[in-house]
Amino acid sequence: MRAVCWHGANDVRVETVPDPTLLNPRDAIIKVTATTICGSDLHIYDGYIPSMKAGDIIGHEFMGEVVEIGKEVKQLKIGDRVVVSSIIGCGHCFFCQGQMWSLCDNSNPNGLMQEPLFGHGTSAIFGYSHLFGGLAGSQAQYVRVPFADFGCLKVPHDLPEEKLLPISDAFPTGYMAADLCDIKPGDIVAVWGCGPVGQFAIRSAYLLGAERVIAIDKVPERLQLAKKSGAETINFSEIDAGEALNEMTGGRGPDACIDAVGMESHGMGPMGLYDKVAQAVKLETDRPHVLRQMIVACRKGGTLAVMGVYAGFVDKIPMGAAFNKGLTIRMGQMFGQKYMPRLLDHVMKGEIDPSNVFTHTLSLEETKQGYEMFKNKTDNCVKVLLKP
Repeated sequence: MRAVCWHGANDVRVETVPDPTLLNPRDAIIKVTATTICGSDLHIYDGYIPSMKAGDIIGHEFMGEVVEIGKEVKQLKIGDRVVVSSIIGCGHCFFCQGQMWSLCDNSNPNGLMQEPLFGHGTSAIFGYSHLFGGLAGSQAQYVRVPFADFGCLKVPHDLPEEKLLPISDAFPTGYMAADLCDIKPGDIVAVWGCGPVGQFAIRSAYLLGAERVIAIDKVPERLQLAKKSGAETINFSEIDAGEALNEMTGGRGPDACIDAVGMESHGMGPMGLYDKVAQAVKLETDRPHVLRQMIVACRKGGTLAVMGVYAGFVDKIPMGAAFNKGLTIRMGQMFGQKYMPRLLDHVMKGEIDPSNVFTHTLSLEETKQGYEMFKNKTDNCVKVLLKP
């Protein structure tokens, strides 16, 4: 089969590799009909995710057709159309039973690798380094799905892929961000980052009852898409986002703040330069400009939801502000299996249309072009749909 293989920072290649096979009776083989380049794939592309190996197949947001199942798969049959969660959960451990799927005890065969960094192992993620299991990813013609009864959501055959594919990863990530904010009627929610996850966080915040959503970015087409979803916008290249938020909320600050950016946030001024230098010389692994800004901007007693990916260590976090303002900080890889059924229901009822985040459709062979376009925000690119 053909698959996208990582060979180093900014070096991905479409190569011929062996087809996947069933390794466990709970596995399924999925023929991929649509996949994407996710914002967190860019962290791999840029070389910031540790434990990648040359030849690793990348990608984690996908859907397709079931073509083979193990003898212990009970909920699927050959020919089913499914959206697959990027997060792999066993369905039976303490964390899966508690709907905390990304904390699964059993799906990551390399959990021991995480313990020195995280204290405990977490779940496996498709195509997201050996730290997260070393499983082959979705930017390929076929994928082996472990614990398939719990990772695959059967979907109708009459809905287009563009409406269904985001349910695999970007939509539940944005929805979980809003859910973690514990939104109450009348709340003002600020969202940093207007990429696909940020767009879904905006829409989800409104679904969950927010009165106002304020979106922060510097890319014009992303800000325009946020406006179409009903958000007020701030272009942080033109005005200080913290000052603007204070003014827009009458000096109180947003009730909740969402980080949909993560480790590669772009800061302005001296602190932005500090982060770039510190990251370049390995004094910190991530750039926490958004985290700092959210802590200062959020109202007293407010909530921060961090869904942008962080990989290791950050510096100069204003913990004094977080403590004295009584902020609640909630974060994590998304609990995909918890949210996917309700999101499918929203889509089927016409309450939300995820398809308008897709601006480009490419073949698998054009994936390198897609990465460069998505990374550099050229040609008004917001999200790329790949067709294996």
